[in-house]
Amino acid sequence: MSTTERPRILVVGGGYVGLYAARRILKKMRYGEATVTVVDPRSYMTYQPFLPEAAAGSISPRHVVVPLRRVLPKAEVLTGRVTTIDQDRKVATIAPLVGEAYELPFDYLVVALGAVSRTFPIPGLAEQGIGMKGIEEAIGLRNHVLEQLDKADSTTDEEVRRKALTFVFVGGGFAGAETIGEVEDLARDAAKYYRNVKREDMRFVLVDAADKILPEVGPKLGAYGKEHLEGRGIEIYLSTSLDSCVDGHVVLKNGLEVDSNTIVWTAGVKPNPALARYGLPLGPRGHVDTSTTLQVQGTDYIWAAGDNAQVPDVAARKAGVENAWCPPNAQHALRQAKVLGDNVISGMRGFPQKEYSHANKGAVAGLGLHKGVAMIVMGKMKIKLRGRLAWYMHRGYHGLAMPTWNRKIRVFADWTLQMFLKREVVSLGAIQSPREEFYEAAKPAPAPAATAAPEKAKAS
Repeated sequence: MSTTERPRILVVGGGYVGLYAARRILKKMRYGEATVTVVDPRSYMTYQPFLPEAAAGSISPRHVVVPLRRVLPKAEVLTGRVTTIDQDRKVATIAPLVGEAYELPFDYLVVALGAVSRTFPIPGLAEQGIGMKGIEEAIGLRNHVLEQLDKADSTTDEEVRRKALTFVFVGGGFAGAETIGEVEDLARDAAKYYRNVKREDMRFVLVDAADKILPEVGPKLGAYGKEHLEGRGIEIYLSTSLDSCVDGHVVLKNGLEVDSNTIVWTAGVKPNPALARYGLPLGPRGHVDTSTTLQVQGTDYIWAAGDNAQVPDVAARKAGVENAWCPPNAQHALRQAKVLGDNVISGMRGFPQKEYSHANKGAVAGLGLHKGVAMIVMGKMKIKLRGRLAWYMHRGYHGLAMPTWNRKIRVFADWTLQMFLKREVVSLGAIQSPREEFYEAAKPAPAPAATAAPEKAKAS
């Protein structure tokens, strides 16, 4: 770590906002003007819009993440967590992956912790559920789904087979609809290589408490998305919720009961709960309360943006929408990070802050290979696309939004190769516990059981 007397800009979180804000600050900063320190439990940033495609095998998992130390060579990158912040002393407590916690002084603070899965106290969810917030979960879901096909193909027990081939997804927003669309594509392709498993044997169920799916693209495209998924044999239950899933026995509020080994939870996100320990002003749902300049309310040295911030939507409010807040998506996170980076530099030099304002440009969603929906906003005109053209828009937008040219090229290379090569359908289930087989081979042999003494020895 740096021991210089330069001011320190502490960036808490290495996700989309943290990475882009740190890059912007380093780009605008004069040589030796400040030290930029980024703290995150992971040494990489995950581009979350590509998690469904990573789960389906359309993109290599390594290409969905961006190594922080490689992209931020002039910054200090600490792998750990910021557990508390003392605003009076301007000191953060860092808990590294190993070793004892220590204090780190700072002069300027950027809060970019992002969000975590929003869950409820549903019986069995913690034990049975699979999230979709990180690349580890996407890889785990892919391996898990293919393992279920392996089980179903190899068993003669009809109950085990039916449970293995039933897949339940909770949440009908972007994450849920895109993930079930991609995974259904994966399972359909993989079934061609199994003697005893066909697509007709599988059951896909999508559940949402709302009365529609894909609300981000509007009611018409959302209705199209629902019809499209149902046309592929996916059951969709709206205006209902998950009551329990103990031991894989799924009970919905509408009375439906199914047994499933695969319960994927994508029912929204909430701000990182660590924010509650930072002493910052929070909104009603736990977001950091910021002004239009992304400065935390009541401070002049702390900024926040992205999923963990409650940022006023200036463009929407000018259009007459009262109390509008920026939605938690990559479109806003990218643009907020750039304004935030500029404002940190301005704050450090004593210049005025710039207001963040961005009009919604639309939304795109992929529902599997060659399938998607897109709404493009151009001024007052909304262009609605669906099918293959919308899918191209989805891939084009997110491919170009992927950080660094290194990762852009790798992602487009994956897509290009997929045009000529068949999808990989191999399960690497042992990756979850890679030492298990070695442990079984290397563990000490059990001590031999004591044998009974000879009769004459007893007699003596």
